[in-house]
Amino acid sequence: MSEATELTGAAGMKKLGDLIADIRFAMLTTAAKDGTFDSRPMATQKTEFQGSVWFLTADDSRKVSEIAHNANVSLIYADPGNASYITVKGRANVSHDKQKIHELWSPIYQAWFPGGENDPQIRVLRVDVTEAEYWEANDSKIIRSIKYLAAAATKGSVDVGEHGKVSLDR
Repeated sequence: MSEATELTGAAGMKKLGDLIADIRFAMLTTAAKDGTFDSRPMATQKTEFQGSVWFLTADDSRKVSEIAHNANVSLIYADPGNASYITVKGRANVSHDKQKIHELWSPIYQAWFPGGENDPQIRVLRVDVTEAEYWEANDSKIIRSIKYLAAAATKGSVDVGEHGKVSLDR
């Protein structure tokens, strides 16, 4: 990997939005009251990235109480097929914004929220991104494999992709 590229503002927002756009699930990590960390998969909502990532969750979930105690969270995205990995830091907020619930609602959520959009447990979880770090391959899987073999044969290093950091003003 090459030296980390640093992106800020609109360029950083676009890069991060492009990276996570097609990755359906993220691992959301929260801080437990005892100082340990809890992670769980969350379905990222398909919205245009403008600095926040959106999820639907249940009000009685452990993550909601952990966020009430400490709003700092991380999101981990991985797309092994494209050798793309992203870690995101941000501040979480849980609300009962009925308009946003309606905007994000899909019939698939009926399995978790039998009362539909008006289920008393449904909440919106918004993560306002402060910074992110990413690693992504520049080449196809075949070219990466050839580069790895060449590096092993010559005991040299090989540039297989880009490593970067994104900072959003928050």
